[in-house]
Amino acid sequence: MRLQAYLARAGVGSRRKAEDLIRQGRVRVNGAVAHLGQKVGPHDRVEVDGKPVALPERVVLALHKPRGYTTTRFDPHAERTVYELLPHIPGLHPVGRLDRDSEGLLLFTNDGELTFRLTHPRYGVEKVYRVWTEGGTLPEAVCRRLLEGVELEDGLARALACRPAPGGAVLVLAEGRKREVRRMLKAVGYPVRRLLRTQVGPVRLGDLPPGRWRFLKGSELKALEKRVGLLG
Repeated sequence: MRLQAYLARAGVGSRRKAEDLIRQGRVRVNGAVAHLGQKVGPHDRVEVDGKPVALPERVVLALHKPRGYTTTRFDPHAERTVYELLPHIPGLHPVGRLDRDSEGLLLFTNDGELTFRLTHPRYGVEKVYRVWTEGGTLPEAVCRRLLEGVELEDGLARALACRPAPGGAVLVLAEGRKREVRRMLKAVGYPVRRLLRTQVGPVRLGDLPPGRWRFLKGSELKALEKRVGLLG
């Protein structure tokens, strides 16, 4: 594992912050000043500013986020946050977001490198959404427009897949721009009435009830790692 990824996973900070610490000479591996891109293993001794750093036990869990909950830990304006539904685990943070009015699968982890890869556009991790719209079931022609791409204020947005479904559609996107699905559908004249995320990469929401969470299975973790290049 590269040192900056190790530090991010250990909770020192983001991968960018970890890279800065290495460049500043504040990180040592087995007593020697570390260099950017250096690889470390489970038996190496890593220190930051003279203090030992160790990897915590990795946690990855899935939450069925209900409508009305904000994806944040602290927000004085939020009536309810997703952390009210979760166990207290140090360093636990969301992998991406769902807006307050959206529902469905939201992953959480204490592994910064996994979060980076699952959310970075380079890895193109697919997310599946079941949407219901004010205009009802999407016509095939509208699905084709979404596949071709619609222009939003922050650039072109394109669905990887679109299938009409009763009252709306099933959409697959690989990006995670703010309220992207809602903005895309509004742009084609079908404002969203309800949005439910059912899948992130290989992980499915399944029959997990709203407001409940579960740890990912070993097979799901391996599939997730493989999807983002953390497993050979």
